[in-house]
Amino acid sequence: MTTFIKETEFFQLHTLSDRVYAAISISGRGAWSNAGIVDLGDELLIFDSFTTPSAGHELRKQAESLTGKKVKYLINSHYHGDHVFGNQAFSDAAIISTSLTKEWCKEKNKLEDVEKEIKETNDYLTNLKTRIHSTQDPIIKASLTNQHNEMSKVLDDLPHLQIVLPSVLFEDRLIIEGSERKVELHCLGGGHTPSDTFMYLPQENIAFMGDLVNEELHVPIFNPDDFINILKHVKEMEIDILVPGHGNVGNKDLAETVSDYVSFLMKKSKEALENRVPLESFLSDFEPPSEYLNWRGVNGIRDNLSRMYRFYAE
Repeated sequence: MTTFIKETEFFQLHTLSDRVYAAISISGRGAWSNAGIVDLGDELLIFDSFTTPSAGHELRKQAESLTGKKVKYLINSHYHGDHVFGNQAFSDAAIISTSLTKEWCKEKNKLEDVEKEIKETNDYLTNLKTRIHSTQDPIIKASLTNQHNEMSKVLDDLPHLQIVLPSVLFEDRLIIEGSERKVELHCLGGGHTPSDTFMYLPQENIAFMGDLVNEELHVPIFNPDDFINILKHVKEMEIDILVPGHGNVGNKDLAETVSDYVSFLMKKSKEALENRVPLESFLSDFEPPSEYLNWRGVNGIRDNLSRMYRFYAE
């Protein structure tokens, strides 16, 4: 059973087990994704670092205050900015990821001209405002509004944002064993991105999933086959508490829901390709089932349908 501890400017803190905590982002405040805090005994570990340095610094402050220990390890689940732009708050820690995640962080998160980035972000925010005013879909409107609020916080931090890359690399599996508990890092391929890491605490049956599992959110799908295989493995694990990349703490049912979602999109996309239905017709004729109507996401379910169609068309 999880227990609420406190609310900060950026996130809520919850106890998951003895000295294991989840930092659940508050919408539109600059954290954007969820993070984890694990006291290993003599050492302190953080899973993901949020989307702004400000939120990252608050995460470190709260973690060290809760445990009385300094952070030794930071895990980056994947390369997306909403999970790694807070890395600079942990620049003196061992920042751990797969080698492929580091490559993508280095390539995709370049910050060479801050003034140019500020201008492009302002332009993006202006475009979001236009889309917010023009859309009639309440779920899309809410998703766009949250995107606008979060990116506004990124813009505020851009003048002092530094891209800090992982410094300790692994491939498929890494065990970090502390004096009182251990964590397992697993990378079984790439479902949401080319390389997705999740963290498992075998003594407590707790999993921190990054964006491999989210609560009612249309996160982009990179490789549907890998996604299904990863979730199949997750569903076979002993997991009592599951922390999604976005949304509220749940259990293994969240992984089952995401697996069903990806399987449904795969089925529909393959059927369209088998029947030689053009992508434009496939998307325009598609009727989302009721269970996904309230899922959030700035491009809705059709963005992943398009991704899936193109993936299997190649």
